[in-house]
Formats: sequence, C-alpha cells, structure tokens
Amino acid sequence: GARLTSNFLILVTLSTFVASIGMIKDNIAVVIGAMVIAPLLGPNIALALSTALGDTRLLWSATKTSFVGLGLAIAIAICEGLLWPVILPSQELLARTDVGLDSIALALASGAAAALSLTTGLSSVLVGVMVAVALLPPAATLGLMLGSGQNELAFGAGLLLAVNIVCVNLSAKLIFLYTGIKPRTWLGSEKARESSTVYLLIWLVSLIILTAIIVVTRRGSG
Repeated sequence: GARLTSNFLILVTLSTFVASIGMIKDNIAVVIGAMVIAPLLGPNIALALSTALGDTRLLWSATKTSFVGLGLAIAIAICEGLLWPVILPSQELLARTDVGLDSIALALASGAAAALSLTTGLSSVLVGVMVAVALLPPAATLGLMLGSGQNELAFGAGLLLAVNIVCVNLSAKLIFLYTGIKPRTWLGSEKARESSTVYLLIWLVSLIILTAIIVVTRRGSG
C-alpha cells in the first residue's frame, strides 16, 4: 500500500542496488530482476486512488511514501556513483537519459495498466514490471550520474523520471474516473470531485511544461 514501513524501505534499497549494478554492467536480465521488485508501484497508484475516493489521509500517506521512496533510491544511487564512477555509461544507462515524446506514451500506458490491474484483477506482477520500468531505473540513473559528476546525463534522467511520474499518476487517475471509482456518500463524492479536479489540473499543467522542455531540448541538441 501507501504506508511507509521498514519493508518498503528495504525493498527500495535492494531494488535500487540491483538496478544500478545491472545498468552499470549493461546487464538487462539484472535490471529486469530489479523491476520485478517494483516497490514504487503501490504509493503512486495509491496517490491517484486517494483523490478518486476523496481520502485525505491516504493522499498524504501516499505522497510521503512516494517522496521518501524516490529520495532514498536517488540517494543510494548517488553514493554508488561516488564510490563507483560511471566513466563510460552503458547502453542501459544511456537509454534512461534520452527523453522523447515516446517516453510520454510509455509512461501513460504504464499508469493505465497499473490502475486497470486494481479494477479488473489483472496480474499485479506484470503491471509491477511496467510501472517499475517507468520509475525505478531513471531514478537510479539520475543518482548514478549525479554521483559521477555527469550533469548533462543526470538532467536527461531527471527529466525522464519527472515525465514518468506525471504520466503514471495522470493516466491512473483517468482510469479511475473512467471506471467510476468514487466514495459511497454524497458528501464524500463532492469532496472527491474537488480534489480530482485539482489533481488533474496539476498533472496536466506539469505534463505540458515537461513536453515543452523535451521539445526545446531536442531542438537544441539537434
């Protein structure tokens, strides 16, 4: 779920170590192993669900857990980058520093799949892998590049991470709206409607800004 527990912190730590080593060694099998752990799935989907239900307590719990989880992953990867400088980045790392409009489509699909898993009972493992693809590897890459002093590549990884967080939350929220998930009481429905409007506006504006940054960055590098 969205709660901050020692098990969650351990999972984030382990998956970050595994993902970082896998990407440094350019070993896709190891990276996939880290994705299967998928500790960031719960908090992000809980964030979208909290506004659909108008549950303020769940909202703050999910937000705190998401921030701590991402912060811990990036901090661990920074330490790894300092101790194990990435002089010649592997293809697995470089792939997480290249952001395009296709990255937006992938993240939107991941968020939608994760939300559908809750409403239709699809395989949570498969969905966990999809969401982990969107969140954990770029977070680890961001930390590794910052620790190695490769700021330009770190910017790319950070931009990809931001795009993925926004898209996953936005598409999950739209799926919850589409499937009609809402509180049972009238008062709860009114509260959920207000929080949903604000939530959607925040993510939509964020996505527009990030899309503009991607377009400008692409033109500049081109």
